[in-house]
Amino acid sequence: MRSISNSCFRADSFRTESVIAIFFFAAFIFAATAFCVVELKANDFAAAKPGDVFRDCPDCPEMVVIPAGSFTMGSSASEKTWAATHGWDTEQHKIPLRSFALAVADEAPQHKVSLRSFALGKYDVTRREYAAFVSETGYRSDGGCSDNGGPNSPKRAGASWKNPGFKQTDNDPVICVSWDDAEAYVSWLNRTLQRSGSASGDGPYRLPTESEWEYAARAGTTTRFWWGNDESTAAAHAWYKENSGGQTHPVGLKPANRFGLYDMAGNVWQWTQDCYAESYAAAPNNGTVAEMGNQCLRVDRGGSWNYATWLLRSATRERNPPDYRDRVMGFAWQRRCRELRAYVPDFRSNERKANPFGVGIRQCRCDHLYCRAATRCQ
Repeated sequence: MRSISNSCFRADSFRTESVIAIFFFAAFIFAATAFCVVELKANDFAAAKPGDVFRDCPDCPEMVVIPAGSFTMGSSASEKTWAATHGWDTEQHKIPLRSFALAVADEAPQHKVSLRSFALGKYDVTRREYAAFVSETGYRSDGGCSDNGGPNSPKRAGASWKNPGFKQTDNDPVICVSWDDAEAYVSWLNRTLQRSGSASGDGPYRLPTESEWEYAARAGTTTRFWWGNDESTAAAHAWYKENSGGQTHPVGLKPANRFGLYDMAGNVWQWTQDCYAESYAAAPNNGTVAEMGNQCLRVDRGGSWNYATWLLRSATRERNPPDYRDRVMGFAWQRRCRELRAYVPDFRSNERKANPFGVGIRQCRCDHLYCRAATRCQ
C-alpha cells in the first residue's frame, strides 16, 4: 500500500490540484454512512495520482485519491419517471408510496457541481474499526436500533451495533449507528491524530457532503447505476433485498466502481454531512455542505441490503433524524485541512422540511445505515 504523509498543505500551494481524502464509515444498519476527508502534503501531492491508496494511521481508513472534476448532480425527468413507477415496499416499511414518490421528485433540478480532487474511504467503516473506537473511549449510544427501516419502524429490544439481530463478521459494515454516533467516531479519530502530532485544530476528518458522495458514487458515469442502466445485472454489483439473504455482507466482495470505491450501492445506506432540502434549487455548486441548523434531517445515500434494486441509483436520496439508528445504515469519514464551510440555503418552511414524516426529530433509529469519511483542504 502506498504511504502518503498526512500533514496539511496550503490551498494556495496547489490551487486546483488540491486533494481531498474522504473515508466512508458504515453506520446505518438503518443504512446510512458517514464520510471523512484526509489531507495530503503539498510535496506529496505531485506523487499522488487518482486511484492511489493510502492510510493515515493504523486506525485510519484506507483512502483512495479521487480526481477533480465536474458532474451533473440529480436525476433527469426520464429517470425520475422510471424510478417513481417502481414505488416503495409499503407492506414492509409502512410508508405511503406518495412519500417516496416525493423523494424522487427531490432529486431535481439537475445542476452542475465542480469539485477539487479529494480522497475517499475505500470501504465502509467496519465493525472492527468501530470496535477500536468504542474500546478506547467507552462510548455508548443512547438508543436502540430499528429492524426494517424508516422513522416509524419499531426498535428491537437490546439491539445495537454489537447485536443488530443477525450475525456479522468483523469485516462487515458497522450498522445501528446514527449520524450522531458517526460524528463521535470522527471526533475520536481527529483526537487520535492530534495526540500523535499529525493534526492540529479540530482535526482533518469529517463526513462527506452530499455532492461529494454522488460524484464519487457515479465515478464519471451518467447512468442510473454506477455500472450502467441495466437493473437486471444489479446482483453482480451490489447487495440489496433480493440477493442479500436478509443481512449485511463483508465489505469489498462486490466489484469496485471506476474510482476504486467499494459498496457505493447497496449493503448499507451511508450518512452524509448535509441537511436534507426538498429541492436542489438552492444547492451549492462547489461541493460544500448544505446546513439548516442542528435539528435538520440528515441525508443518507446508496441503498442497502434490505431495499429494492431501484434505490441503488446514484441519485437516490433519503433523510433521517441525526439520532436515528437502523440495521440498514452505517457511515464513513472524510479528512479535511480546515473546517468545512457551511452553505445555508434560504428556506421559508424549514419546520416541515426538517420533519417530513411527522415524527419527533430525535425519535427513531434503524438497522440499514452506515457511513464513510472524507477530508479536504480549502
